[in-house]
Amino acid sequence: MKQAGAALAGLLVLAACERPAETKLPQADAPSNAANAPALAPASFPEVYERVSPAVVSIYSVATEAPAAVIYDTPFGRVLERRPPVRSMSSGSGFFISAEGHIVTNDHVLGQAQEVVVVTTDERKLRARVVGRDPATDLAVLKVDGEDFPFVSFSRAANPRVGEAVIAIGNPFGLGTTATSGIVSAYGRNIGSAYVDFVQLDAPINQGNSGGPTFNAQGEVVGVNSAIFSPTGGNVGIGFAIPAALAREVTDQLIRTGRVERGFIGAGIGDLNPAQAQALGAPEGGAVIASLAPGGPAADAGLRPGDVIVQVDGEAIGEAADVIRRVSGAEAGARLRLRVLRGGRPVDVTVAPERRASPPQVR
Repeated sequence: MKQAGAALAGLLVLAACERPAETKLPQADAPSNAANAPALAPASFPEVYERVSPAVVSIYSVATEAPAAVIYDTPFGRVLERRPPVRSMSSGSGFFISAEGHIVTNDHVLGQAQEVVVVTTDERKLRARVVGRDPATDLAVLKVDGEDFPFVSFSRAANPRVGEAVIAIGNPFGLGTTATSGIVSAYGRNIGSAYVDFVQLDAPINQGNSGGPTFNAQGEVVGVNSAIFSPTGGNVGIGFAIPAALAREVTDQLIRTGRVERGFIGAGIGDLNPAQAQALGAPEGGAVIASLAPGGPAADAGLRPGDVIVQVDGEAIGEAADVIRRVSGAEAGARLRLRVLRGGRPVDVTVAPERRASPPQVR
């Protein structure tokens, strides 16, 4: 069973930087004017940076923590004090994915923002509107007015091997466009999200890097930087990025409809602790069905509370998040083959997930 999520929970830092305030759809195939379009052969990091960095932006989100207030002398109606609104600002990163001004960032970078300002590498300040947000994957899409923006295409998405070099670009601590380099450290990291298997990187990622991209040596998008593991709040060489393929799928849906559609089977699923796993005959782990929605796909398929899911389409299941990711990513019409333990005996069940859309998250 995977234990990484629990071990990391207390030390994860979302890579957004809090700072006090001072009072047309992307195409499936990379167009030739994408900043990373010519990325076919390995290049030096300076060459990669020169090509792709113009597509990276700094993002500043402004929220009102307390509205303006007037304090009166009640008996006489006199104004004793006028208090201005208390505003806060957070900074993060993002990057253009279309020439028409669509920008990818993390959902947590936006927070409760009433105003979002994007600063480009040539120091233009642009007001942005929120196209859509998906807290489940911590992704969001912004839009600024204009055209011919330099952008990178998710069709130039990469899945480099562990150990391959990468370059992360973002806005750490509000300093502006900054590049750091390292390697891909691991895949499939569970840091508490039921919908994302994170890519682990050792390129220095700090607060403010959230929402920025990481590229390989060909200038292909590896992922969207999202969090760091840190006992101190600073970089210790363990960062996490949302894989580019998932980011492309989510952002495409947000641009089209403003929300994300996922598969579901109508079952409450939980993890097994080691004692339960041994008692139920699943020493390698699994996910137990705790409840079923009447008339849902899982109930209709014959699954029962207490069943322990140990395989989906022949792949071993270590925890509930493994099942959720497989089900949520199922396409319309898909049928999943589940092997469950029921009373200690294996039973094979085929379930057809239905699709449902998340509620709109535009604020």
